[in-house]
Amino acid sequence: MVFREDKGVGELTDQNLRWEAPLRRERHYGNRVVACYPDRPANVYAMFAQAVAKCPDNTAIVFGDQRLTYAMLSDQVARVAAGLAARGLGQGDRIALLLGNGIPFVVVVYAAAQIGAVAVPLSTRDQRPGLLHALTNSGAKAIVTDDEFTHLVPDAADAPDLVIRLSVGGADGFEEYQALLAAQPMIGVAEVAEEDPAFILYTSGTTGVPKGAMLTGLGVVHSATNFIQIMDLGPDDCTILVVPMNHVTGLVAGILTILRAAGTLVVMREFAVQPFLETAAREGLTFSVLVPAMYNLCLHRATLSDYDLSAWRIGGYGGAPMPAATIERMADALPGLGLMNVYGATELSSPATAMPVSETAQRRLSVGLPVPGAEICVMDNDGRELPAGETGELWIRGAMTVPGYWNNPEATEREFVAGFWKSGDMGMIDQQGFVHVQDRKKDMVNRGGHKIFSSEVESVLTAYPGVFEAAVVAKPCPILGERVHAVLSVAAGGIDEEGLNQHCAERLSDYKCPESFTLQETPLPRNANGKIMKREIRIELGYA
Repeated sequence: MVFREDKGVGELTDQNLRWEAPLRRERHYGNRVVACYPDRPANVYAMFAQAVAKCPDNTAIVFGDQRLTYAMLSDQVARVAAGLAARGLGQGDRIALLLGNGIPFVVVVYAAAQIGAVAVPLSTRDQRPGLLHALTNSGAKAIVTDDEFTHLVPDAADAPDLVIRLSVGGADGFEEYQALLAAQPMIGVAEVAEEDPAFILYTSGTTGVPKGAMLTGLGVVHSATNFIQIMDLGPDDCTILVVPMNHVTGLVAGILTILRAAGTLVVMREFAVQPFLETAAREGLTFSVLVPAMYNLCLHRATLSDYDLSAWRIGGYGGAPMPAATIERMADALPGLGLMNVYGATELSSPATAMPVSETAQRRLSVGLPVPGAEICVMDNDGRELPAGETGELWIRGAMTVPGYWNNPEATEREFVAGFWKSGDMGMIDQQGFVHVQDRKKDMVNRGGHKIFSSEVESVLTAYPGVFEAAVVAKPCPILGERVHAVLSVAAGGIDEEGLNQHCAERLSDYKCPESFTLQETPLPRNANGKIMKREIRIELGYA
């Protein structure tokens, strides 16, 4: 699918660029009316079953030297589903996954869906307190984990509901995951309503206690379908999943999307430039969803012409603007690759917007157009919509928006209004309908009354040679209130600070230019979902 472009004589005018898809309005979650794909699978398992029926002999998943066709993967799913059911798990039960990227994660996701259970992916970067909160809040009855993470699983006394414990490898106190595969394949499938929770994903928790967003069958089917539509995906496509499977991007943009398309999912445990590019060439990578820093690292640490990347046609990214230099260098190195900015969130089952590849270079600071079915408003603090070009909080509604948070009615009441999720992101929509995400509400810098969006400054900083990552924070000032401070992850040997200051001065208003820097050769701190932890940076600097 391509976006619609209605050009009259002369310049593009209001609302003449948009993604299009055959949708109809439907009532869901009690009182929401949202636009949905009318011809859709009924739930998560139905998506998988359709792909198996359509392409049983296609390669479904590759992990190291393991290769499973759709028929082989379906057999493993059915066996694990039977094994879980034999242990007393069924409709509505929560099954936690403390697993790194790998085949067991994919199998358990669809096995849980087959028996009607709710999968609760947990971050392997979290620690015991956070995991205990997620397990007790969700009321998880079972957990499947890798051996290396069993020490993080709370004791039975702290999590009494967690009565079934399985590990890949067989650790003390855990039943061996392999035993599930010994069961006879399950034939039946639970009847799961599309509005029922399919997953509970705990938000990153940059502040406060993480909340469990309830991703429904309706939401994830809609989002996977949107990815397929806007990226034109099918059985011949292949993606490499290097972002964590337990994050909404890895789960929806990775696992659910490619398997809905009956394509090939190549799994890597973690990102490293040379293994990634070698795998991309060997497996015929066609589309990816990465963070901008990963594309930048590929350019800095490898010569892309050394690899056969001719099949790579879509490069999705999100989480930060793509530096202009990276866009230009990628275009030179891989002219057949189209870059696509995608913006989403856990509460949106990801994505909410996508940038047509033809518009990426000239609209680098925009996150694109609302995806089919997404309704996005810019609201002021009093809940009134602002006109095009003015900045406010982005409120987002659609079939992909979750109905609320698990076992947390207070947070649901606070963060959802008439089906809109109040994102906490400050942004605006321009005259042509393109959405701009300028900052988190809490991350704006107020320098003597001037409001500064840290994302704008960070975009300029990461465009400077040798700067890999940037985080702009407010430095307390007794005179101006706050000043702009930048923390940078830079190339070994450092960078030319005078040159960086000049670079900023040529591209930013004087009050937006950083007045002080912290330079480090190590990556910036990120939370369990990969977002830069500005709160942690502020605490370390003594600015909190």
